[in-house]
Amino acid sequence: MEPMNKENGLLEPSERIDDLLTHDLRIIQSDEVFSFSMDAVLLARFAGIPSKGKIMDLCTGNGVIPLLLSTRTKAQIEGIEIQPRLAGMAKRSVIMNELQEKIMIREGDLRELYKETGYGVYDAVTVNPPYMPLNGSDIKLNRHQAIARHEISCTLEEVIESCYRLVKPGGKINMVHKPQRLGDIMALMRQYRLEPKRLRFVHPRAHLEANMVLIEAIRDGKPEVRLLPPLIVYDDNNRYCPEIMKIYYGSEEGEV
Repeated sequence: MEPMNKENGLLEPSERIDDLLTHDLRIIQSDEVFSFSMDAVLLARFAGIPSKGKIMDLCTGNGVIPLLLSTRTKAQIEGIEIQPRLAGMAKRSVIMNELQEKIMIREGDLRELYKETGYGVYDAVTVNPPYMPLNGSDIKLNRHQAIARHEISCTLEEVIESCYRLVKPGGKINMVHKPQRLGDIMALMRQYRLEPKRLRFVHPRAHLEANMVLIEAIRDGKPEVRLLPPLIVYDDNNRYCPEIMKIYYGSEEGEV
């Protein structure tokens, strides 16, 4: 089979196709916009998701999390992205992977989504939100990158409130974020009746402090949180640790 190219209508100028290294999945990316990174891959493996039902991925970007989740479940998966360029890339990646019957990408504002879908319709919600609050300083990024990284289109509270509105009672919320925001995240989750249940910190190296945290909460769950073993990315020889190698290149399923 010939490789995908611009002539088939899937790629626009500056775009490329990258391999997701699992289940023959590929994704459309561009250096002009915010590309996915390790946090999205780790969230897609960490997330507690149902074997069937409905899943919503907020802040879906170019659709990497729905694509990766599709390998783990028979559930119907949706993603919503406010940036037209990224939403368009995600939709074309779904078509390229022939997953139109399993994944639907919406272009829109997550804060308004409940008005269209109704309350409490999803069995699980995943989200890799903007990490950085606006602090009045200049943002030295292009518009696509700025929206992906900074709370321009939605705040942390608006993300968590949207999760509460969309997920069913007893449904799961899974988020990746920066450890520096963990206090705010925990407080806001409880404010919106999302009880934190699992936490895992991700460390670039064993001797360095965590630079990511993976969080799972249950709507209307009972207070009880598990702190999972730390996930270390690189060993002393600057190579991926075995668990990261399995996540990226292995075929075994398991809890991250």
